[in-house]
Amino acid sequence: MAYCRQEGKDRIIFVTKEDHETPSNAELVADDPNDPYEEHGLILPSGDINWNCPCLGGMASGPCGEQFKSAFSCFHYSTEDVKGSDCVNQFRAMQECMQKYPDLYPQDEEEEEEEGKTAERVEETAPTDATTTKEEEGSS
Repeated sequence: MAYCRQEGKDRIIFVTKEDHETPSNAELVADDPNDPYEEHGLILPSGDINWNCPCLGGMASGPCGEQFKSAFSCFHYSTEDVKGSDCVNQFRAMQECMQKYPDLYPQDEEEEEEEGKTAERVEETAPTDATTTKEEEGSS
């Protein structure tokens, strides 16, 4: 015998083997295209940018969110032959803002330098082919 019980916010449903053998009669509810909380990807059905899309990685919020929105909107709606070529000022403003917050927006050059320093440290500590041990020296 199937039954259901509530535990806090959770609803627990126990079913029998017979319940699983019968076809489901659940009805799916169609998505509401006007639901502002429904995820639609980067572009909403209206053609607007979905600033809550996880694909933006939170760039639309934070200290440079407005500059990001301005630059991204300009690029998205750009009709120039070289898309976004009319958005240089917006991207420059975004870059200047990001440079004020290096902990939040690390520069690629800094990341590459850090990676290079790590590689140098590994090379310094790694043995080379020219390295010989005292046993090898004594046996020759």
